[in-house]
Amino acid sequence: MLKIENISYEIKQNNEVKHILKNVSFEIKEDDLVVITGPNGSGKSTLGKIIMGILKPTSGKIFFNGVDVTEFDITQRANLGFGYAFQTPVVFKGLTVKDLIDISSQKENTIISACEYLSRVGLCAREYVNRELDSKLSGGELKRIELAILLAKNSELNICDEPEAGIDLWSFDAFVRLFSEKTKTYLIISHQKRLIEIADKVIVLKNGEVEKSGDFNSVKKYLFATTCDRLEED
Repeated sequence: MLKIENISYEIKQNNEVKHILKNVSFEIKEDDLVVITGPNGSGKSTLGKIIMGILKPTSGKIFFNGVDVTEFDITQRANLGFGYAFQTPVVFKGLTVKDLIDISSQKENTIISACEYLSRVGLCAREYVNRELDSKLSGGELKRIELAILLAKNSELNICDEPEAGIDLWSFDAFVRLFSEKTKTYLIISHQKRLIEIADKVIVLKNGEVEKSGDFNSVKKYLFATTCDRLEED
């Protein structure tokens, strides 16, 4: 499915080179749920944006289903089957939730089918299907709607940057159930313990490098030491 090979990313800051990511490598199999975690500033969101094609790595390679996509832009990757949910959702003024579900799925959905996507992320479909995406919606509402739109796109690889941000407990339960189904491949950037526990693979980043990767039990001591001091308990 996805192979990340020696990805590095550098920026210039005050005439000095700052290393954000250093030779990051890992693989994701089809239908895996993979969580990238680690302390603030470890490079998690940067890595997600590089995988999606929003940022270009300084060095390294990215392969998707055997194809070298390192030089592909975000549109080319989306057409190949990449999907992305931002940490801060994008607002589309003048468009309704159903409009965006139709655009994402590239078809005209019935109200019932559009509502199914919303219900899966913990939203009352009747209340939201004809709502406009504007400043009247809370951050948590936008986050859930964005994930519903991502589901409608039916991407092979779904990258989600902190999907739990701004989400209430009841809605988060719906997220956990959704990700637990493992009917699609998910790469999730998160500090949330409940998501980390159900992951097939956890990648712990520290100072831009992979400190440890494996299932929850094999990385647990790295999470509860100093590596992930924001890890949320239930």
